[in-house]
Parts: sequence; C-alpha cells; structure tokens
Amino acid sequence: MSEKEFVEIIHLIKESRFNAIKTVNAELINLYWNVGKYISNRLASSLWGQKTIEELVLHIEKNYPELKGFSKRGLYRMRQFYDAYILLDAESHKKLQIDINKNDIIVSPVGTQFQDIRNSLLAKLSWTHHRVIFSRCKSKEELEFYIKMTIKENYTVRELDRQISASLFERTMISNIELSPSLQKSNLTNSFKDSYIFEFLNIPEHHDEKELQQALIHQMKNFILELGKDFLFIGEEYKILVGNSDFYIDLLFYHRGLQCLVAFELKTDKFKPEHLGQLNFYLEALDRDVRKENENHSIGVLLCKDKDQEVVEYAMSRSLSPTMISEYKTQLPDKKLLKQKLHEIFENKIMAYE
Repeated sequence: MSEKEFVEIIHLIKESRFNAIKTVNAELINLYWNVGKYISNRLASSLWGQKTIEELVLHIEKNYPELKGFSKRGLYRMRQFYDAYILLDAESHKKLQIDINKNDIIVSPVGTQFQDIRNSLLAKLSWTHHRVIFSRCKSKEELEFYIKMTIKENYTVRELDRQISASLFERTMISNIELSPSLQKSNLTNSFKDSYIFEFLNIPEHHDEKELQQALIHQMKNFILELGKDFLFIGEEYKILVGNSDFYIDLLFYHRGLQCLVAFELKTDKFKPEHLGQLNFYLEALDRDVRKENENHSIGVLLCKDKDQEVVEYAMSRSLSPTMISEYKTQLPDKKLLKQKLHEIFENKIMAYE
C-alpha cells in the first residue's frame, strides 16, 4: 500500500471517531434536557419537593453507583439547563442577529413528556459550554446569541467565557442599533464591531502606536478571537509602493467570508477626520496593486482610542470607501453600564415611535 492510502485510512478513522463523539454528546445533551424537564415539571406542579430530589440522589447512589454526574448539584444544573432554554420561543429565534443555518432550531416544540433535541442547535454544544452560557446569561436574547456565536466561531470553553466577560453581546447589539440604516443592511455589521476589547495586551494606559502594534502581534491568537475567526493575518507594516514612495499599513488581514483584504490602522489618540484620508489612500493602493480579480474591494478599519460619534458621522458622510471606525479598550468593560446603555437605547427607540 502507498503512503497516500495510509493517510486515507487514518482520515476515515479520525472522521469516524469525531462522528462518534458528536453522537455521544448529542445523546448526553438530550438526556440532561429530559431529566431537567422531568424535574422542573414535577417541582412546578408541586408533585415533588427538594426532599424528593435528595431521595432521588440517594436512590441512584445506592442502586446505580456506576451512574456519574447525577449528584444534587448535577440534577440542579440539568433543571437549570431546561428552565433557561425553554424560554426560547420561535419568535425570538427569528430575531437572532447571526444565522448559522436557517433550518436549524434551538428546540423543537414537542408536547410529550419526553422530547428529542438531538437534532437541535443545543446538541451541537458540549455540556461544559452550556453550563457557561446558562449560568452567565440573563436573557433569552443573550442565550441565543452565545449559542449561535459559539457554533459559528467554534469557541473553546475558555474563549466563550472570555467573550461573555468582554460583553460581546452588549457591544454587538449597541453597535448594530447605533449604525446608520445603510450599514445595518450590509455584511459589515456581522464581521466588524464598533468597539474592540484588548484586555489581554497588558500594556500601560499611555502607550504609542508601535507598542500597541507589537502587543497585538504578540497576542495574535487572542486578537483573532476578538476580531472573529474568519480573519487571516497577512503581515505587519505591510509595504505598498505608490509612485516612488513607500507606505506602510499597520496590520493587513484577509477575511475569508467577505473575500477581501482588510487594512487596520492603529491610532492611540482620538479619531480625527484626517485619519480617514490616510486609510482611504491605503485602500485605493491595495485595490489597484494588491487585490486579485476574484476578490472584493478592500475594507479599512481605523482603531482609535476614542471617538466622537458626530465627528465620525460628518467624516464618513462623503466617504465612498468601505471603512469602519472602531474604538479599542485595554480593560474589560463594565457589563452593568453596557446593559444600562442598551436598555436606554431601546427605551429611546420606543419613545421615538410613540
């Protein structure tokens, strides 16, 4: 047999193992869902009390010691799992900002005592992922958001936990609400954020652009996680030649989903309109001399330490280039303040329509 045939056999083995793990996980999630549902319904109808659960735990330990994970805490988590996700109805599912597959469902509305959720989105996540989501998310919108983001970006448990701490849901919602209607309808809102959190850089509050650039490169894995996993890093200080002069783009990426080059310019001060002119110049050079025929027009992202939204709006009003102006922070945001801001924005929107 040739080495190529050996590789094909190894591929079959790995694929089979992967499918087996997925099947086992789906069965486990389905089991925990139905155990949680059974306990929740019994407690809600007053057929059971907390003492009954303790008796169930003792019954399992005495008669089925080989069954692991069904302690009082484990059973409580299964109930919490069911109670959290049963709030997700069909209407809220339609309002999700990020689509994985239009045919996918969170859970199927089955009225029987037991329910098969092995083909739902819930079965695509591990139990540990679920525990992080239902223990930390406070609304059905937030639950849905992190379910779909975890599947879309293939987050590890650690990455998921970090994104919740960095308030990805609140920042994404605020960003989508505050963007102009034309940008809201574009693909850019699903690929870029209004603000980025770089708490992993460990750089001083007062830093220059070179320090910021080197810190981002040194922490490239975490930087890509914050950007989104469709970004592929091409290079730093990327040189473009225009006429007889050399110019350097701080960071250059390629976005697989949008199929275009993405130029990042770093500014450690507040946004100024002249920053936009520099970035537009770089995008024009990339489109003329670097972009391939099958690729879309290049996109620019201006990362500033601060920005005045009205100044940004004026500066962008006549710009024809696809450009995002985003803030960056070197500390985790205050989730309470972000939630309050999100609530205030919704309140103002409602008042505007009345």
